[in-house]
Amino acid sequence: MEPKAPLACGGEAPTVGSEFFTPTLHIVLFEPQIAPNTGNIGRLCAVTRSRLHLIHPLGFEISDRTLRRAGMDYWRSLDVHEHADWAAFRASAAAPSRLWIFTTKSAQSFWSAGFADGDGLVFGNEGHGAPDWLHAEIGAAHSLTIPQRNPELRSLNLSTAVGVATYEAYRQLL
Repeated sequence: MEPKAPLACGGEAPTVGSEFFTPTLHIVLFEPQIAPNTGNIGRLCAVTRSRLHLIHPLGFEISDRTLRRAGMDYWRSLDVHEHADWAAFRASAAAPSRLWIFTTKSAQSFWSAGFADGDGLVFGNEGHGAPDWLHAEIGAAHSLTIPQRNPELRSLNLSTAVGVATYEAYRQLL
């Protein structure tokens, strides 16, 4: 039997135990600044059927024109939710209940995390990461880093980090 088609915006995921169950991850971008990074992450979310949350303000405009110019023709097939700010995201019925924040400030490797269906993976923006208050709200126990072999370099590109984290979470879930 063929798997179900990708979910449209706001669609309901199949339930656990159903023939088509696909774990749902939430990818949460806090005030992303660079459209191509967000576009790459959008493509990743479309391919993995992950829900994408964009926390405003954004460093770019999402419009038909900019989406066409960036070649993001798949954007309409995403399960994407835009939120006016962090408080609106947390109040949203579409938001995950458990969050993990990815940061260079943590000593806890993402390999030690036990991801679960419905988890949210939170990433700060390209220029400043996530603010201290956001780290405090999520808590040190849910603060993760992707290990780097070269400590002289600042960090991975945002879209690369999201890809690495997403596939590790799905590896655990599938």
